[in-house]
Order: sequence, then structure tokens, then C-alpha cells
Amino acid sequence: MTAQKRLLMLGGTYAQIPAIKCAKELGNYVITCDYLPKNPGHEFADEYHNVSTTDMEAVLTLAKELKIDGIIAYASDPAAPTAAYVADKMHLPTNPYKSVMILCRKDKFRAFLTENGFNVPDSCGFYDLDKAKEYFNQIKKPVMVKPADSSGSKGVQKISDINELEEAFTYALQFSREKLVIIETYIQREGPQIMGDGFVVDGELVFTAFTDHYYDTACDPFAPVGGSLPSHQSVEIRKKAETDIQNVLTLLEWKSGALNIEYIIDENGDIYLLEIGPRNGGNFIPDLIKLATDADLIKYTIYAALGLDCSSLKMKEPHGYYAYYVLHSAKAGVLKDIKLSEKIRKCIRFHQPYIDLDEEVSVFNGSHCSIGILLLEFASKEEMNEKMNNMEKYISITVNNKASPSACDQAGGYCFEVMR
Repeated sequence: MTAQKRLLMLGGTYAQIPAIKCAKELGNYVITCDYLPKNPGHEFADEYHNVSTTDMEAVLTLAKELKIDGIIAYASDPAAPTAAYVADKMHLPTNPYKSVMILCRKDKFRAFLTENGFNVPDSCGFYDLDKAKEYFNQIKKPVMVKPADSSGSKGVQKISDINELEEAFTYALQFSREKLVIIETYIQREGPQIMGDGFVVDGELVFTAFTDHYYDTACDPFAPVGGSLPSHQSVEIRKKAETDIQNVLTLLEWKSGALNIEYIIDENGDIYLLEIGPRNGGNFIPDLIKLATDADLIKYTIYAALGLDCSSLKMKEPHGYYAYYVLHSAKAGVLKDIKLSEKIRKCIRFHQPYIDLDEEVSVFNGSHCSIGILLLEFASKEEMNEKMNNMEKYISITVNNKASPSACDQAGGYCFEVMR
């Protein structure tokens, strides 16, 4: 790029720092906005404005005042509709706003899949608990109860008994901006749940990188604590999934940009698309993909937002064995220390802490409860499988009920101790 462009980035969380830095490195004037001035990403931007990323009209007013050339909701589902809305109003590069809204709302996405003949569980959205109870009594059990418009596995529960519904419904409501809850039949998957990022150029899905999910059942069976790539799924299954994804994108008249994709394979080998988020993945997934394949999806996301040529992006397979891992706790309290064995330390390629020692942590039940993120590289598939399935052997996190001063906290971050 030669001429400097003005790029508005919606949000300034830790996960968004790589995109802010990349945009700056590419020579752009980067502006961030959200309602949290202390978010760490803002210090890397040229300019910050205290405007909520979900307030579409306020962001549009700001964007017009700033005369931006592009807008990005990097790794943020809540901000994705705002980015599309503003770009559409200002005639900037974007995907159809209506299509973005379909992908951002589980009820709309499930209805779209049903109308177009894709595999989809029985599903319906509810604002009202009594109507949800009526539907619960009509469909096959168990069911999944989810907020309609949340991400990061927040607010998700599996239930079988109607006596469990009120609690699950109320829990899901806490994480829904629309105050809408989805109830859908549970699909028994074969193998791991698959998640990863894709990228679209001129309407074609030209790149995908998929990971296998891992869970800590001591915390939550539906909130992933890690993902490894390459995925264990067969080439045949991946191709079937990519065909389904492409068919969705064609129907939605999708143009370009990054997608965060989740799907499962049932016992019959059928693909069920759970999510196609109109944004890059969280948990530093694009950074993991760059480590594993050298494909820089962050750079191409910025190119797409500015209407620049993305045709040089080509499919690349992982050249080794990589994973992300979410540092988390099965106990609520105050973070006291994190100990890592030498065997896992040697695998760490990147670490992003989210909190300091002596700060409060919650039981992990979604991405909002993360302590930090590790990006890991392994020498072999066998090492990757063994370590990712047995992280309790390599990482110990101590949480107490009472805080006390620590040298690490005073230094502005926690320190890794070595497990013996």
C-alpha cells in the first residue's frame, strides 16, 4: 500500500491488538472505538473514541466525521453488524448487511439453513419462557439452550428435563443482547467439534484452516479450552464441509473477508454447520494459522476492508502441529500462580495474559472467563495429541479465596513458575 488510509477498528481488546498493529505496519492511520477506554488495544492506535461498537448510528456518525476508508469488526461478533451497516451507508467495501445479520443471529441462521435444505437441528428462538416450555415438550431430547446472539460458547447448556429449562433459559438470557434464547435438538457428533477460519475472495472460499476442539469437563463440556491443527477429520469430510460453506456464501451473496466457522459431523457422516461468524476467530486463531501455514489472514482482512486486491491469498496446509490453549480455572477465586512444566514450556510460541496475579477469576464456562492464551507448536502429531488431551499434567493453576500482594502483580503481569 502506498497512500495512507483511515481505518476504523471496532474494539481494542487483547485479541484485537494483532489487527491494530498489522494495520499500522501496513501504513494506515488506525482509529479504535468502544466504550472501554482502558482496553489495551487503544494504546497501539493513532486515535481512540469512546463510542460503543454496537451503537450503529453513533459509529456511523463518528465514521462520517472521521472520513474513514474502511471499517473492521475484528474477532467480534457483536460489532460485525455495525461494521456492515456503516460500510453500507458510506459505500465502503463490505458484505450485504442482511447477510451479516443472518450469520450473527442463531435463529436467523438456523431458519436460513432450513429454508435452503442444509442439515440443521430442530430449532426455535424464544423471548418468553412459557412458549419455550411448549416447544421443549414437542421436540426430541436432549436439547441445547443457547443465547441467540452470543459467541465464545457463553450461556450454553444441554438439558433433558423440563425442570432444568427455566434455569438454562435464564442463564442464556444473560448473554443475549436481543434477550432471545434458542432451543434446538442435540446432535450426537462423531469425533471432535471442528472450528477454524476461512477467507473469501470475490465470492469464493479460497482458504480454510480447521482445528479440533478440546474441552475441560470439570469446568464446562461446551466451552472449548483449546484447538489443534491440522484437524483429524478426513479430507473427504473437510471437502464436504467446504462445499456446504461455499453454498451458504453463494446464497448470501458474500463478497470477501474472513469467516469463523464451526461445524460437527454426526454419526452418519453428515455435516451440521453450527456457526459461520462474519469475522476472524478469537483466541488468536489468525495468529495460530499464520504460525502453522504462513498465511496472513490478518493482513488480508485489512486489505478486504479497504477494497484492496486479495487474490494473492492461496490455500496452504499446516507445515507442522500447532494448537491454542486457553489458560483457565475450574475454581472461582483469586489467581495465585501458574506453573508450567518444562515439557510444555518448550512448546510455547506465543503467550497473551488477560489478567494479573491477585485478580479474581471465574470458573471457566466461556471465552469471557479466560486467564490467558498460549499458542503452541509440537514436534509430532503424537506429542500434540498427548499434551492437548492431558494438559493437567503440564499446567497447574492455583486459585485461592483471599488475595495477597505478589511481586509478579506489582510488575504488571503474572509469572510462569516451573512445575517439578
